[in-house]
Amino acid sequence: MFNWEGVSEFVAVAEAESFTKAAKRLGISTAQVSRQVSALETRMATKLFHRTTRKVSVTEVGRIYYQHCRQVLDGLEEAERAITNLQSTPRGLLKITAPVTYGERTLAPLVNDFIAKYPELEVKVSLTNQKVDLIDEGYDLAIRLGQLEDSSMMAKRLGSRTQYVCASPDYVSTSGIPHSLSELEQHNCLQGTLDYWRFQENGKTRNVRVKGNLSCNSGHALVDAAIKGIGIIQLPDYYVLPYLEDGQLIPLLEQNRQPDEGIWALYPHNRHLSPKVRMLLDYLSEALN
Repeated sequence: MFNWEGVSEFVAVAEAESFTKAAKRLGISTAQVSRQVSALETRMATKLFHRTTRKVSVTEVGRIYYQHCRQVLDGLEEAERAITNLQSTPRGLLKITAPVTYGERTLAPLVNDFIAKYPELEVKVSLTNQKVDLIDEGYDLAIRLGQLEDSSMMAKRLGSRTQYVCASPDYVSTSGIPHSLSELEQHNCLQGTLDYWRFQENGKTRNVRVKGNLSCNSGHALVDAAIKGIGIIQLPDYYVLPYLEDGQLIPLLEQNRQPDEGIWALYPHNRHLSPKVRMLLDYLSEALN
């Protein structure tokens, strides 16, 4: 097998007519360039450069060798450009999983835009609130919301979400407004999958247990109940923002709102990111920030 050591250094010196300039161009030390070229000359049993204190120039043999090496390096550069161009157009299968509501409202439209831009992609999106095994089920990416638990995965933050505590004007008019976290126990707090809500108090995260007459694992159902004046809810922005903006819901306990949580893309630790996955990550990150 051909030994490529010293070839790039030789070409750089021949073109720069200087070991120092060649080292700067290659981003390595002058001593390293000199060692590689000397080793190349030893291996070929010929002198490639005339060296003086003022000038470096190729020998006749060095000139012939340079011409051949330049052609080879030009061919390698062209091969890299061809591969780069191939990879710049994502194609093939891409498997993604995400939570149902966030996937429907936010992720799926962005993925659809990405497919429209790169129609050679085949994308399979699975929306589920169940945690799936990315490796066993062959997923390229999983979208996760909030605090991460699985340290065996690599994670890239794509954006953030805001949790809102809110109720309808009708509920507030009949039951009043909670002005502190301790007052929540006096209110009908509609629960999702957890029996506590997370807040910020005195610079620290505080979990407050809540109770009410409705518990449901559907955010849409809880929003509907809140709009109908049944109780107070705590849900992410993608559930409640439209209703906050049109006045059907009003925000509560804003002074205790917890810091925004992360929206994450997870992928297996030991899996090299293909160009199509990396491009989708960059696309989502730009769209969600």
